[in-house]
Amino acid sequence: MTGVPILMYHSISEHPPAATAPLAVHPSAFADQMALLKDRGLTPVPLSALSPPAASGPAPEVVGRPIVITFDDGYADFHERALPVLEHLGFTATVFVTTGWLADAGPDAAGRPLDRTLNWSQTREAAAHGIEIGGHSHSHPQLDQLPGGSLRDELIRSRGLLEDRLGVQVRAMAYPYGYSSARVRQAVLHTGYRSACAVANEVAVRGRHDRLALPRLTIRAGISLERFGRIVDGEPGYRLDRALTKGYAIVRRSRYAAQRMLRDV
Repeated sequence: MTGVPILMYHSISEHPPAATAPLAVHPSAFADQMALLKDRGLTPVPLSALSPPAASGPAPEVVGRPIVITFDDGYADFHERALPVLEHLGFTATVFVTTGWLADAGPDAAGRPLDRTLNWSQTREAAAHGIEIGGHSHSHPQLDQLPGGSLRDELIRSRGLLEDRLGVQVRAMAYPYGYSSARVRQAVLHTGYRSACAVANEVAVRGRHDRLALPRLTIRAGISLERFGRIVDGEPGYRLDRALTKGYAIVRRSRYAAQRMLRDV
């Protein structure tokens, strides 16, 4: 396996709020995109299929033309709009849920969701229909800017809630905003995750990319089907995005170091 495209979706909505609109894909466009994958013989697999089930050992071999379809945040329109399309085509996907944002989080509610979100019943239903549920932190903070105790709480609380409420092992996660660092990735590994997604906008290649920082391809609002096809084929086109991502990572590391110095004063 030379490379696996990992697609990153957020919302599948006709009338998204302004906060999610740039990354909200119209339901008809999403259906066309999934049909294109089917026509080209691509086989969606869960993210965990790309990583070893234990901390050591080889990653499982994925046959055919695999692709991973991921959704961040856990918006309600996944259940309403995306899941029926995926089921019709026999596709799986990985949904990264922000546990504190769930509609019926109750006393566990935390953070401020940008749109309507899944509830626990819908999340369980998705899992029962073959959708992998992954973690996306508890309150959706910038993990690389948190001190150690808060970072561990975000990771442990999210994974613990998902496993307790769904009755499944949760081995995959995605970093809110795509931000991580060596310190964050080490905490993610210690929490029990076996793979984690960043953004980076390139195709994931075994042996080149860290399984705790797997790159994804951002699917934005208004993308043409032709452009989508080129992204899936791994054609260049995200060079500017990659450059900006790497540049901003340097800025964020400097910001965290400065904040840590202030805390230590």
